[in-house]
Amino acid sequence: MNRLLDVGSSVLASVVRLGAGSQTGRVGTRPAQRLVLYEFESCPFCRKVREAFSTLDLEAEVRPCPKGGKRFREELVKRGGKAQFPYLVDPNTGKEMYESDEIVRYLYAAYGQGDVPALLAGGPLNDVTASMASAVRFGAGTRSKASTAPAEPLELWSYEPSPFCRIVRERLCALELPYVLHNVAKGSGAREAFAERSGRMMVPYLVDPNTGTKMFESADIVAYLDRTYASHA
Repeated sequence: MNRLLDVGSSVLASVVRLGAGSQTGRVGTRPAQRLVLYEFESCPFCRKVREAFSTLDLEAEVRPCPKGGKRFREELVKRGGKAQFPYLVDPNTGKEMYESDEIVRYLYAAYGQGDVPALLAGGPLNDVTASMASAVRFGAGTRSKASTAPAEPLELWSYEPSPFCRIVRERLCALELPYVLHNVAKGSGAREAFAERSGRMMVPYLVDPNTGTKMFESADIVAYLDRTYASHA
């Protein structure tokens, strides 16, 4: 996709969702162990859950499940019984669940304070805008591309509505590359530590423990992922 169109359509996707996930809300108890999320980037229901993760300043171990993928889709079917997304695993409580609205309510009850914000609550309007956000991205992050699995999950510092972070997450999803998602939305308590680690408050920021690579800039990160993990046969 042309770079200008790629960035422009990603910005539009954020506008459609009114920037949901750009600012942290009233966070509550912090989980001792990282939550696990089976999802794929273009899924509108997964989008609402990722927005909740960003707003609640939660990290996630993301196991991407694009259509046609086998790396984690089959794993989920064995675990939950069906290929339906998103699917949340919380090792802190033993809770595992499908259904985006139920997951969002659970996250707010367990790790937030107060009611679920209107932008993240259930209802046809939210489902429509979440679907529109996927539509303007022309299905990016929907289907799998052949790749080599990394020995260890990658790490990505991101926040949900950032158009540049979205472009990187879409490629991680298409390549079925597992990654630890570090959310650093505005107001995040993790921002200071991230800036000290990376040298500046700028996202996306990728760390690949398999190669020792650390880098900013969405276009450079996508090129790196393709060069390192995409199958070119």
